[in-house]
Amino acid sequence: RGLPPGNLSDCPNGSRWVMDVFNECAQDGRDIASVILGLVSIFCFAAASFPQFYQACKTGIMDQALSIYFLLGWLGGDLLNLIGSFLANQLPLQVYTAVYYVLADLVMLSLYCYYKVKNRSGGFAAPINAAFIFLSLGTVSTVSFLGRDAAVAQDTVTFKGRSLLYACLDELGSKPFTRSEIIGFTIGSISSVLYLCSRLPQIYTNYKRKSTVGVSYSLFALVMLGNLLYGLSVLLKNPEPGQGEGDYVLHHLPWLVGSLGVLSLDMVISFQFLAYQRGRASTHEERDALLGEQSDS
Repeated sequence: RGLPPGNLSDCPNGSRWVMDVFNECAQDGRDIASVILGLVSIFCFAAASFPQFYQACKTGIMDQALSIYFLLGWLGGDLLNLIGSFLANQLPLQVYTAVYYVLADLVMLSLYCYYKVKNRSGGFAAPINAAFIFLSLGTVSTVSFLGRDAAVAQDTVTFKGRSLLYACLDELGSKPFTRSEIIGFTIGSISSVLYLCSRLPQIYTNYKRKSTVGVSYSLFALVMLGNLLYGLSVLLKNPEPGQGEGDYVLHHLPWLVGSLGVLSLDMVISFQFLAYQRGRASTHEERDALLGEQSDS
């Protein structure tokens, strides 16, 4: 294999497969549970976009249902995660996961722009479809190329990203924060703020429309489950040797605030789904009404 993936001499009684795959020390059931919950949360985040893709194609009103600021805020948070992958010598799993998140955000943003133009253009559906396919293929190719470059990039700067499964080379000594931890703390804080702020425009959009037609609840349900599992995985992880529980929580505070804070705002959106479920119009009725208003204007 070339260089060994992990060194168990620094992790007595640690799990071999966790060390080989994630280069992380897992010495007891608590650490193993933390890793498993972190993996499940990654799969939840990875699958969250697909229900919204289907809902967008089914209803055709994605540009009215979702807030552009919600999509941009989500993209900004994931971009910071990807930037962290470039700044650090992270494992391929983390790099590819970060690239996938950004790719899924770009596809969703492309769908938003597609339906925004299509619903306003009317008779130009065929050229728009061709342009959308061309842009989608270009986006996939570009982001895949960037991901391949990130996977082989080597850098001496270490960074603690939003992901639970990171390769951290700095040592926790007497100083509360190292230089690399300050970089990670800053980027993680900005990322958490973007994730939190992205929900507010969507809550306002749902309130203004008094409807959630065109929005997939499965998107928010999977993200809620992912954030819940991610928060639990961070809290379950044993602190580093010589590090107290309080100090450990402080070091991971931005990601805990981001995950659990977004979870609380997604619960507000869940209540909106319940509140607007009874009186909502059908998909075709709402789409016709929206197109009628655009024609009158």
